[in-house]
Amino acid sequence: MFATRNSLKLAARSFSTATPQQSKVAVLGAAGGIGQPLSLLLKANTRVTKLSLYDIHNTPGVAADVGHINTLSEVTGYSAKDQDGLKKALEGAELVVIPAGVPRKPGMTRDDLFNTNAGIVRDLAQACAEVCPKAKLLIISNPVNSTVPIASEVFKKAGVYDAKKIFGVTSLDLVRASRFIGDKMGKIVDVPVVGGHAGITIIPLFSQVKGLALSNEERDVLTHRVQFGGDEVVQAKDGLGSATLSMAYAGARFADSLLRASSGEDVLEWAFIRSDLFKKEGLEYFSTYVKLDKDGVKEILPLPESISEYERELVQKAIPELKKSETKGASFVA
Repeated sequence: MFATRNSLKLAARSFSTATPQQSKVAVLGAAGGIGQPLSLLLKANTRVTKLSLYDIHNTPGVAADVGHINTLSEVTGYSAKDQDGLKKALEGAELVVIPAGVPRKPGMTRDDLFNTNAGIVRDLAQACAEVCPKAKLLIISNPVNSTVPIASEVFKKAGVYDAKKIFGVTSLDLVRASRFIGDKMGKIVDVPVVGGHAGITIIPLFSQVKGLALSNEERDVLTHRVQFGGDEVVQAKDGLGSATLSMAYAGARFADSLLRASSGEDVLEWAFIRSDLFKKEGLEYFSTYVKLDKDGVKEILPLPESISEYERELVQKAIPELKKSETKGASFVA
């Protein structure tokens, strides 16, 4: 069974109020539906001492707004019309969070976003490779199963690739799984979620939750809800957006985990990363359980042997989908 974040006194659900060390976080896509609440949450995190915001337009306004929040971090905002705005936003960044791109609409899959978001992530990754190659990249822009390989290939071409520092943020899947199981258990617990960040590649490991008993029907319903929770939000917003607020929360939580690790804490997380776990199957990227340190990924942990047969089958079904997305992303940069 996976050790939980709580049992190991690791990344807390609330954001840090500890005395900060110097840390600059850049948000690319800061004026968007995810970017604005994400910027707000990062401004509230006292581990962030400098918050640098970038987007095509309206970023100075967002910076002025969140800059009034009473934490001592310095906030700057740059837009595309500013000379060297992107470069200035990235200079000295320890973390770069990328929520930039178009949101999903009803009927769209994350893969439908590829044609637009792939180019955005490629160009932003190129800027990061040039300006802050040692920063940790947190990629939120969908489809994550493809955009992480895109960013990785950009860094490889630039000669600055470090697999330990490029993350696909899948934290929203964990947040959803925890919340949905909370209704069943009457309390919030950690639920491991592995695989990828789209549809059937999202695999909640309910077998690893101590004290949880599910019928096969309950298991199937909850698994489907975690896998397609984004659709639930897209439909509820009636074409006016996708999961922005919950994604911002999940992204800020993962950023906080990396900041904690940078300050010397032992932190356990889940993320979509370069991994050899399924090398025999020809798969290079997989979302799994990782130990973090100041350099990024310290150790990649294997799937526990105690996962159920049902979960093993879900993993096998996900692998072909993950491979297709991975190839699509890598080929986009080739």
